Amino acid sequence: MVAHPLDTEPKPGSVHSTVPQRMDRLPWSRFHWRVVIALGITWVLDGIEITIAGSIADRLRDDQALGFSSSQVGLTASIYLLGEVVGALVFGRLADRLGRRNLFIVTLGVYLVGNGLTALSMNFAFFAVTRFIAGTGIGGEYAALNSAIDELIPSRHRGHADLAINGTYWLGAMIGAAANLAFLNTKLFGVDLGWRLGLLVGPAIGMAIWGLRRTLPESPRWLLTHGRAEEAEQVVDAIERQVTAGGAHLDPVPDSEAVEYRQRPQVGYRELARILFRDYRTRSVLGFMLMVTQAFLYNAIFFTYSLILAEFYGIQDGAVAYFIFPFALGNLAGPLLLGRYFDSLGRRRMIGSTYCASGALLVLTGWLFAQGVLTAVTQTVLWCVIFFIASAAASSAYLTVSEVFPVEMRAQAISFFFALSMLFGGVVAPWLFATLIGEGHNPWRVFAGYTVGGVLMVLGGLTAFRWGVDAERRSLEHVATPLSAVPRTADAAR
Repeated sequence: MVAHPLDTEPKPGSVHSTVPQRMDRLPWSRFHWRVVIALGITWVLDGIEITIAGSIADRLRDDQALGFSSSQVGLTASIYLLGEVVGALVFGRLADRLGRRNLFIVTLGVYLVGNGLTALSMNFAFFAVTRFIAGTGIGGEYAALNSAIDELIPSRHRGHADLAINGTYWLGAMIGAAANLAFLNTKLFGVDLGWRLGLLVGPAIGMAIWGLRRTLPESPRWLLTHGRAEEAEQVVDAIERQVTAGGAHLDPVPDSEAVEYRQRPQVGYRELARILFRDYRTRSVLGFMLMVTQAFLYNAIFFTYSLILAEFYGIQDGAVAYFIFPFALGNLAGPLLLGRYFDSLGRRRMIGSTYCASGALLVLTGWLFAQGVLTAVTQTVLWCVIFFIASAAASSAYLTVSEVFPVEMRAQAISFFFALSMLFGGVVAPWLFATLIGEGHNPWRVFAGYTVGGVLMVLGGLTAFRWGVDAERRSLEHVATPLSAVPRTADAAR
């Protein structure tokens, strides 16, 4: 959807601004590096969380630790994911109402408190409640931060930056795996101490980044849509001074490119539903397919790869941790190396291609596995190849839902599709694949699961080819017209 041309004379009660164009014409600078580091830490923290939580599961069953039952261990994982869903929905709405910066400060604090308290757990109830709190913090981060990143990064760099930041989840997975090798070593730490120290790794990193995050400004685009044009101008003025102080030259933006905004009420649930399911129906289908299919693939493989290694290849629990490093490295490298092509070759081509290619490779890998021609090493190599591509695809799903909807409802849209992906992919996929793996007697059952995951990814890719949005190098205001933008004439209204 292309932004409508605007009048040269502002309407009464409206603001007339070139802030979005000024933000998009900025060269990459130290300011943008601060945004990437301060906000991108969220995905590192989530990677640490999931990896450490998965690795300490068996330790929590030890009577010298908390003595949980197997069902209680599994329930804590579900509670954490439920917390992510609730946090995304609650904090996503607040991020659209109260601002990106307010929320990404609050959500980091919620995560730090929740995880810090989890390390002090003495029983199941306390552990479950604090895991839920930590999950709400991380879920809220997804909505607030994806919105802020897209609104602060110049349009020609938005795709690569967003994919790279989302891909750092796997840097967190590598940190978590390395931490577990040390903290779960009973020769170094006691049975009831190591897992507690492991849970504090994420909060320690979060505390280190807290000060840097507080230096980031509010999104100027959000400020404009809330009638705070003067603050938006001040934010962009400050960024431009930093950029020019580094020697860059900035061309002036002509007033003819200005966008006019008229303040409007907060988007309510009824209006949100109307926009998603009527005005942006095909984009909603696209967002649903991309988010749910990648979540199904990732949760299916990531939560059960240790079962595959143990049941079919005889890899013992202690050695499984070593296999996560190449697996995570492939996932990290994909968005970093392929991300630039999402800005040059375009969203539609790259999203469709990465989804279809990773789905086809997964089916092929499942067939080779069922034929019995793979070893633990070759299985891991194939996983690395698949997820080198699939990681870029999965990151592009978050990019898509964060840039194809209007700024006034961006965080809510992200949280809505994130919640759907967790409910459909996060809950169903691990259970389905674990059931198919069973006791490791029938590899063709695993092939059936791989085929389901692969076909779903291909369907996601075909949806992108059909209804993908060519958002590369385009202003967010041209990708999705702000709800508060004033049309040039009455007959040009939405």
